[in-house]
Amino acid sequence: MRKLEKSITHCRRCPRLVAWREKVAHEKTKRFLDWNYWGKPVPGFGDLNARLLIVGLAPAAHGANRTGRMFTGDKSGEWLYRALHKAGFANKANSEHRNDGLLLKDCYITAACRCAPPDNKPTPNELKTCRPFLLRELALLRNVRVVLGLGKIGFDNAFDALLAARLIRPTKRPIFKHGATIPFIPLSPGRGIEGEGVYLLASYHPSQQNTFTGKLTEAMFDQIFIKVKTLL
Repeated sequence: MRKLEKSITHCRRCPRLVAWREKVAHEKTKRFLDWNYWGKPVPGFGDLNARLLIVGLAPAAHGANRTGRMFTGDKSGEWLYRALHKAGFANKANSEHRNDGLLLKDCYITAACRCAPPDNKPTPNELKTCRPFLLRELALLRNVRVVLGLGKIGFDNAFDALLAARLIRPTKRPIFKHGATIPFIPLSPGRGIEGEGVYLLASYHPSQQNTFTGKLTEAMFDQIFIKVKTLL
């Protein structure tokens, strides 16, 4: 995993993303002028024996692109880690910086795109270019039983990665809907407990656009992790 993390943080394959993430890191924003921004692709984070894999969209420009850890330092992260803490997957409910003592249990967090994209919108080609990193994570995280896709892009890319990794049988792309739970069986031989399947679960992304408008409420988000625990 350390080799993979190094490979991710040194990636410069997408010129548009490289230019944007570095521009943001150089110019910063007023409230974080005293920060030394990460400004690089962000690796995954969590328990290497995790049964729960969370796939988000991409680092936020002034969140993970600043702190260097997934879902850390922005409002989306506040929602996610608070929910994970309540469900017993995290030892604390807040995420401020890489060395704040946050630990995940039975959970690993990653993203479809590792660089902060302009307007939070990576292109299809950028997502495809980034997918090998997610495939390598799936190969290393051998106990995964539930994959939670945050937002349609996270959900769709999680499905594509599971399919490409041959952890599920080819099937029609599932429709994204908050709370949708799609079972796939069986896993490839030799992956964890033979004969057990993997579930793909969908949730609205805890973005400010969704949480401020009430499209995603805290109760709705908590219910997702209750469902995760039931599935596990």
